[in-house]
Amino acid sequence: MKNWTFIFLLSSLLLVGCDQNVVFENNIMISPDGWKQDEVVQFEWDITDTISLHNFYVSIRNGEGYQYSNIFLFVSMEFPNGKMSVDTIDCPLADADGHWLGSGLGDLYDNRIIFKERKKFPMAGHYRITIQQAMREENLEEIHDVGFRLSTLP
Repeated sequence: MKNWTFIFLLSSLLLVGCDQNVVFENNIMISPDGWKQDEVVQFEWDITDTISLHNFYVSIRNGEGYQYSNIFLFVSMEFPNGKMSVDTIDCPLADADGHWLGSGLGDLYDNRIIFKERKKFPMAGHYRITIQQAMREENLEEIHDVGFRLSTLP
């Protein structure tokens, strides 16, 4: 498990280094015991560019043993002025025939799902996104990593 995590992190760093449009990207490892319903992952970054268009992505890494074809997430964004926006996102992880989507390495699959496209930030400052699983499972197994990526359009 630790070797796969190292390979994933190294691959992510190499990919980020090649993409000049990435403003922020981070992935957080979920406990091998599962993703608890009340557990949130949090990402924070600063924005100075309020003119460029941005795309927002959620990254999910799941194992073959994940028992659903999708995952619902609650994504909350806190703006510098304290206001909040909350979205519920349905992230497909398998197709209708049960084949896993995304790129796979061994029994792990990486998916990057866009959830906001071509958005401008209304103000400069410090932003925070929290992501929580919304599957109504007290403990969701076989989700290994959750990430957030923000990029500008070329």
